[in-house]
Amino acid sequence: MIIETLKETLHVNKSVATKKEIIMIEGDMIVPDSKPDILKTISTSGITSIYKKEVLDGKIKVDGNINAYIMYMSEDDTDKVRGLTTNLDFSENIQIVNAKDGMNCKLKTTLKNIEAKVINGRKIGIKATIEMEFNVYSNEEIEFIRDIPETQGIKMLKENLTVNSLVGVGENKIYAKDTIAINNVDNLAEILKANIFIGDKDIKVSYNKILTKAEAEIKILYLTEDNRIGNVETKVPVVGFIDIANVTEENICDVDYEIKNVVIKPNSAEEHSIYIEVEVGVTAFVYEEKQMQLIQDLYSPIDTLDFNQRKITTITVKNSNRGIKQIREKITLQDIENKNIIDVDIIPIIEKEEKMDNIIRYEGQLELNVILASSELQIDTRNVKIPFEYDVDIMKDISNSNISLTMEIQNQDFIVQDGGIINCNIDIQMDIDISKNTTINVIDELETIGEREKEDYSILMYIVKKGDSLWKIAKEFGSSVEDIAITNGIEDENKIMPGQKIFIPNYTKLKMTNNV
Repeated sequence: MIIETLKETLHVNKSVATKKEIIMIEGDMIVPDSKPDILKTISTSGITSIYKKEVLDGKIKVDGNINAYIMYMSEDDTDKVRGLTTNLDFSENIQIVNAKDGMNCKLKTTLKNIEAKVINGRKIGIKATIEMEFNVYSNEEIEFIRDIPETQGIKMLKENLTVNSLVGVGENKIYAKDTIAINNVDNLAEILKANIFIGDKDIKVSYNKILTKAEAEIKILYLTEDNRIGNVETKVPVVGFIDIANVTEENICDVDYEIKNVVIKPNSAEEHSIYIEVEVGVTAFVYEEKQMQLIQDLYSPIDTLDFNQRKITTITVKNSNRGIKQIREKITLQDIENKNIIDVDIIPIIEKEEKMDNIIRYEGQLELNVILASSELQIDTRNVKIPFEYDVDIMKDISNSNISLTMEIQNQDFIVQDGGIINCNIDIQMDIDISKNTTINVIDELETIGEREKEDYSILMYIVKKGDSLWKIAKEFGSSVEDIAITNGIEDENKIMPGQKIFIPNYTKLKMTNNV
């Protein structure tokens, strides 16, 4: 028998796979002829750029590079600090079984470690460790049965759910350029070190368009030709549009930023300045929040039904939590009299993540490479570790969620006191993104496969068992929740107790009696 149904189509962003992968990158660098021989390295840092990622069948192909900055003391003239810059290109195929060609992927990269080893005076070996965190999604259209007319005589168990229906996915590349004037410097020689992160993120959703606003926060350590070391900080606006059809102001928008390329160098066209060029990839996932009643179960008192129920995992909640972890510590370093701090490399490391009631606790440490210099610019380095804890208040249930933490050093200040004591004032920007995966049940196929076996009783007695519900009992005996409730004077169908005696009317005979 043909069953008339009302169907609906739901667009979902289905979570397919999550994976963390550690990759190792190695490369050699030959010192340019214009640079003196290397005596020893002082500091190594880097900026990771991902200029292409592609989801293929069973894998994700990632192409990028590390813009490495190496500070060193020269062999020929130990009074001078020098700098080297090189690119370490990499191409990786990350195996992800459920990945399919054309799926979407969010990728977060963290440079966990980078170091340089002197091979000889003209050659240096570089090793880097990058953590890659992948989240793979498929955009699917799910057709399901939304409702069945009462005339069909089918009983339905429905549940009210909030579902984020995917409106669309869009991306764009934003190019930002700037020139920083370096005051009171007549002879800028080279860049020793640079750091960058994307902060102050904001979006505005309008009709068919998303305005994305952020800032590339850049810190630069530079060297002058007269052997002076200076630093400068700047913020470069990163502003652009993403076109996505059918987007409205009421929609929910989830935006990811990804550094694709960075150029930081002395400006050849303008003296006493540094040229900056940043390419940022922006991807937006747009959702419409829908309140829906979904059929969770059904049966017919008259016919035997066959139906297909599917479980769909979709992203329904996206929470962001941004905070600042302030670290105020005193450390003691021996034999640093008459030395000044010229720079500090800070690497935040999370060693433990613990989920408790409405709280996520992170425990880790800051690894500090303190670079000191005497008045004669003799360089000394010291390694220090500072432990820290950070608690994040989570108001909603985070079970079955993807949690991603990004840490960026926002501010740092070090004051040297007598006795080798250093006051450390460090602010870490902690960005926590939580994507909750919710599994929903939908019924997309339904047919009758024959008549239900008819029972000869008019009414029977049943003793409620543990785990029973009126729905479960009515389905088992081919009755209805309403008829059982009326027969037994049950006002709240959710309040039945194990051991309770209830009477179950025969649905067919009851309807025949009512129709007489």
